Amino acid sequence: MSLMSVWLALLSPGSSSSAEDDTESSSSTKWGLGAMFCKRRCLKNKVEEDDFSTDCMSVLDLPELALEGILGRLPPSSLCQMSGVCQELRKRCKSDHLWQSLFQEKWVGIVGPSAFQEWQRQLIEQAEQGAAVEKAPRLWGWPLSCLWPFTWLNLQGPPASSPPPDSLMAWYWALESGSFWFPAQVYNRENGHVGFMLSCYDAELNYDRQTDSFKARYPPHGPRTIVVEEGVRWERLRAPPLDTPAHDLHASDCLADLQPGDHVEVQWRRNKEFPYGWWYGVVGHAETCDGNSRHCRCHSFETVWLEFNQYTLGSRWRRAAINRKSHREEGNEAEGFYGGIRKLKTKEEISIWKKLWPTETLE
Repeated sequence: MSLMSVWLALLSPGSSSSAEDDTESSSSTKWGLGAMFCKRRCLKNKVEEDDFSTDCMSVLDLPELALEGILGRLPPSSLCQMSGVCQELRKRCKSDHLWQSLFQEKWVGIVGPSAFQEWQRQLIEQAEQGAAVEKAPRLWGWPLSCLWPFTWLNLQGPPASSPPPDSLMAWYWALESGSFWFPAQVYNRENGHVGFMLSCYDAELNYDRQTDSFKARYPPHGPRTIVVEEGVRWERLRAPPLDTPAHDLHASDCLADLQPGDHVEVQWRRNKEFPYGWWYGVVGHAETCDGNSRHCRCHSFETVWLEFNQYTLGSRWRRAAINRKSHREEGNEAEGFYGGIRKLKTKEEISIWKKLWPTETLE
């Protein structure tokens, strides 16, 4: 049953019909958007069974809290439909407080401050080039165009019909429509290639609403050109937890507190032309320690042993040692370079890595 049917049913006295009756009556009655929503417009519907008429009120006649409650429960496409009815609803439907909850619900897990800053940078660039007024897309018209012809929407109308470029509504549809590539991070890049298992790399993402998946574009490095991966699912994405660029060393602030059993992410790159990726590992015991917690003194040693247990025992990738007091970038061209360390502090972060654990031990 549509929201409008529910609303009309509530307004009608003695309305206690079942969901099947509502569906049948709604299918046999055609309502016009203008007739239903224009302020102070009334319709007279003759109900033959009861032989009386009722006056229909406008949605704008509802109490403020009731109207806000209705708008706050609409999905994005319906909110855009409502914004095309009249100026008053357009003003309400474009308000940031409505779109903030929608944004939090869908995008907050993978879109961070760096993505918003990039979007703002592009808006400024467009404005400087004079494109913000002349060539800006009508973002609010995209979901409407999925339901009605473009001629009905009159998308060639005045610019006032589009949301402000810096509004949350415009920001939401820039992501939803796939018109904006935004920075994020991808777990197990390149379809879980064995060389990237249990890692997370920076990429530019583009959303495809038809498949509800993403296209990831990894930056070139060394002799490699740009790599594009399609069909990336939501569970393999995250917003960057830090603002450290991919080629910069992260300044570790947890080294003094690391002890065996801690879960960490470690920057690692194959050579100095490559960007860093974040690799999952745990803090292990020193070779002279038997692992007994009563006698363990590993937390007081200068050397911290990092273990990557997805690799077999004896593998050159299994363990790495760093100095907790003077750690910078350590490594060589044969085994790669280890950079900054980030300690994982929540069960949620750790559980994500465990869900990505490879089915077979790596060499």
